[in-house]
Amino acid sequence: MIAVGVIGALLAAMVGFLDLFAIPSGTPAFRTGLVHMTLNLLVTAAYVINFLWRYGDHTSGTGVGIGRLVLSALSVAVLGVSGFLGGKLAYRYGVRVADEATQAEGFTPHGTRRSTHTSA
Repeated sequence: MIAVGVIGALLAAMVGFLDLFAIPSGTPAFRTGLVHMTLNLLVTAAYVINFLWRYGDHTSGTGVGIGRLVLSALSVAVLGVSGFLGGKLAYRYGVRVADEATQAEGFTPHGTRRSTHTSA
């Protein structure tokens, strides 16, 4: 499962990398995006290390070991911080969020339409 997660993370990183460079540089959103990306890459590297560390022992029937558990716990903690920053990008800075007109469609009651013209 760790290997599948790493592959998924690398695929998501490619799309995220493109999203990052759509943000104007020098802005708080860009700086937040850089930290978000850096943390995600560090977590992915930690999971690769964790996978390789566990790979040889997966059939031995022994316990995981404290070092591997600590690495997993630290990875999850850093991933949580990165997730918070990703939420900040989307919900505070509006990165990769639909324009206001498209968002408004989600708050318009079903069956009613906004009219662009007025009647006389």
